[in-house]
Amino acid sequence: MRYLLIEDAVDLAQSVKELLRLGGHAVDWSASLAEAGDCLAGASYDLILLDIALPDGDGRQFLSQLRRQGNATPVIIMTARSAVSDRIDALDGGADDYLTKPFDPAELEARARAVLRRRGGAASSTRQLADLSFDPLTATLTVAGSQRELRNREMRLFEVLIGAPNCIFSKDQLCDRLFSFAESVTENAIEVYVARLRRKLEGSCVRIETVRGLGYRLTLP
Repeated sequence: MRYLLIEDAVDLAQSVKELLRLGGHAVDWSASLAEAGDCLAGASYDLILLDIALPDGDGRQFLSQLRRQGNATPVIIMTARSAVSDRIDALDGGADDYLTKPFDPAELEARARAVLRRRGGAASSTRQLADLSFDPLTATLTVAGSQRELRNREMRLFEVLIGAPNCIFSKDQLCDRLFSFAESVTENAIEVYVARLRRKLEGSCVRIETVRGLGYRLTLP
């Protein structure tokens, strides 16, 4: 998953970035709304973590503008404002969740997973597809009763593919979903992770197919 973190408190931003990256997520950090706008113009995100009080404006107005523009990316508001009226305003303004500072890092991760599940129409984190099940919460892939552990990047790549079976993803699109602007990567990295995932899928009828000149897709029998 690729996250956009909009937060001007450096210490908090660094802590959140490190937490999410340890989970295998790509994270772009913006300390202002102007920087955030530049990031959104150049990449697509699975989730936005948004502070309210930023140096160049109010995060709630920024969120309202995103929604007016048709941007439906899930947003979690992170703020020190704990009044009920503030939470109501944020949720009515298009936020998917609201987290009051200071917060436990584990709660942020849990809320992010819950928001993404709701947007995907799932009640639990486990995904079932043909003869396999995939649980990103425990980083496990189960094929015909055999459990295989996935490393962080493998897990995030499989999240993308299983989220849209039979859809073709180019290497550029996969790089965009797995890596932040700050990470220097080549398309060969995607080939490496695809090869690792294929080994983990051995014994399943589900396959990662290479579509020559276009990219990869998860196929069913």
